[in-house]
Amino acid sequence: MNKFAGVDYFEVDSLLTEDEIMVRGSVREFVDQKVIPVIEKHYHEEKFPLHLIPKLGELGLLGITLPQEYGCAGMNNVAYGLVMQELERGDSGIRSFVSVQSSLVMYPIFTFGSDEQKKFWLPKLAAGEKIGCFGLTEPDFGSNPAGMLTRAEKVAEGYKLNGAKMWITNGTIADVAVVWAKLDGEVRGFLVEKGTNGFSAPEMKGKHSLKASVTSELIFEDCVIPARNILPGSKGLKSPLMCLNQARFGIAWGVVGSMMACYDAALNYSKSRIQFGKPIAGFQMTQEKLVYMITEITKAQLLNLQLGRLKDSNKLKHTQVSLAKRNNCEKALEIARSAREILGANGILNEYPVMRHSQNLESVKTYEGTHEMHTLIVGEDITGLAAFN
Repeated sequence: MNKFAGVDYFEVDSLLTEDEIMVRGSVREFVDQKVIPVIEKHYHEEKFPLHLIPKLGELGLLGITLPQEYGCAGMNNVAYGLVMQELERGDSGIRSFVSVQSSLVMYPIFTFGSDEQKKFWLPKLAAGEKIGCFGLTEPDFGSNPAGMLTRAEKVAEGYKLNGAKMWITNGTIADVAVVWAKLDGEVRGFLVEKGTNGFSAPEMKGKHSLKASVTSELIFEDCVIPARNILPGSKGLKSPLMCLNQARFGIAWGVVGSMMACYDAALNYSKSRIQFGKPIAGFQMTQEKLVYMITEITKAQLLNLQLGRLKDSNKLKHTQVSLAKRNNCEKALEIARSAREILGANGILNEYPVMRHSQNLESVKTYEGTHEMHTLIVGEDITGLAAFN
């Protein structure tokens, strides 16, 4: 197994702290040793590598930015971003698992939960002893979550939920679902535990993308949960959107890992593939592709670093996250496609990671806000005019 050296054309590493480099190094080693050797098999079999979850907890990667009192690492947001980057170099499905567990499950419990909820769930989720999922998107409401049909009703035993969620990462394997439903017309968050009567989470099959990730439906049919399972601090649609902002931040970083993997594979292949008497890396059109890749990787690295520093200084705007998610996902997909062209027919083989990353990125570009929605979010911010309707 070759050790991945990283891609750093503009010496961005010189702008990182020792702790940030240390965390990235440990995750890079984990990906080299534990993820890459097994991921193609799991992708082909459409199974998530569950055996990696305890190690993710042991490394402190789950809820890495949350306080140590809950069993978390208490690291900064740049470190979290670097973790996402390295995990996605392995596979988007691995990054998605950690992103959901950290940003969409642990974050809302920490931010909107009661002391009892935090003390019970966060240490278990941080250790990987429990798995969580996040239920917002519905079959008919993706980009417009305000139209959700899932309802919560106050009953004597607590709350009764009816409705359905779709495209839920980790849903089938989750021990707890953070579910968003309308209670008396207001969006609130609820914790629904596995095994609750009226709650089921069938896995969605037949995907051509994110095949090493568990994607599910969540179905609630007169599902009654105890009153203590409402997230008391959740108020309105702003609450789940705050969670999505955390996840989008991680995606903006994560796809740089996919970029690096595709660039590294294309560069090495082009230097060893001989055509017309010389390596194809020596041809102008190949060099143009490689230079485009390294340029976009470098721009994304610098964009992400400033995004992380703004977040750590509490100056970050959600529109800035939208710009980074939008740009980086688009460029990552372009890089993956260009890398496949350099590899030619070999680019479709699982001997190389390029086609798998390309397939994954088709989903990553769309989820947590489509390219178009993020365009309109930034567009409204710079013009003051909403163009959603």
